[in-house]
Amino acid sequence: MKAAPFDYVRPVTLDAAFAALTENGVNSALIAGGQSLLPMLNLRVAIVDLLVDIGRLDELKEITLTPDSLRIGALTTHAAIEDCKLPDVTNGLMQRVAAGISYRAIRHHGTIGGSVALADPAADWPACMMALGAMVHIANRFGGRTERVEEFIRGAFETSLAPGEVVLALEVPRNPEPRWGFAKVTRKSGAFANSIAVAVARDQTVTVVLAAGAARPLRMSKVGALAATGTEPALREAIAADLARHIPDADAYQRRLHAATILHSLQKLRGQ
Repeated sequence: MKAAPFDYVRPVTLDAAFAALTENGVNSALIAGGQSLLPMLNLRVAIVDLLVDIGRLDELKEITLTPDSLRIGALTTHAAIEDCKLPDVTNGLMQRVAAGISYRAIRHHGTIGGSVALADPAADWPACMMALGAMVHIANRFGGRTERVEEFIRGAFETSLAPGEVVLALEVPRNPEPRWGFAKVTRKSGAFANSIAVAVARDQTVTVVLAAGAARPLRMSKVGALAATGTEPALREAIAADLARHIPDADAYQRRLHAATILHSLQKLRGQ
């Protein structure tokens, strides 16, 4: 299939992008890397009147390191993260996640901001950013706001973004205890995930997030409470309890699959 007809603009400033997005009576959409949106347009899952290309806005590519955090411009590509072209404040976790996203050609164009803004339930970055306690910086023509990624993502392909708003950056806190575990199951290399688990230790606590199991990434609180010291039987009980609470309709295969990815991520975390 081919996309339905639409107009296209490439603003040279962020203010011009805001103006295009808020044009009266126009159904507009942002495009950056386009690795998700273009297939959706071609399949006519998404239909727009105006495509606003922000892919060349340098202000959305800036990387800022402070004593407390790393601010990553929304247009930073997966490949740039994979290739360590920004400071590593996660002890290799972000590089590991980036390297497993789709194929290298996709990683050259796909962006971290686009991934989080799309909120695909099977995407890697939303789960990773939630586990890291990241913040998302958002703006429109009237000002800006900041929100935790965990609150920003509301459901499958659903976020708190309002019409006319743009994701500017993701801000990842610097971690004095950079231990983590990551596990991902796909049917073949480059395919969408069937299960993703991310575990991050910080301030003597462990955050465990499961993705590709529900409409949005899930914080596995009972597992997190036992992640550092719990025995495997205790962890399996906690996993079962969290899954029953978050995904009550999961079948036996899905429960086994998610339990395996969570346990594997915790093994990685404990092994570092």
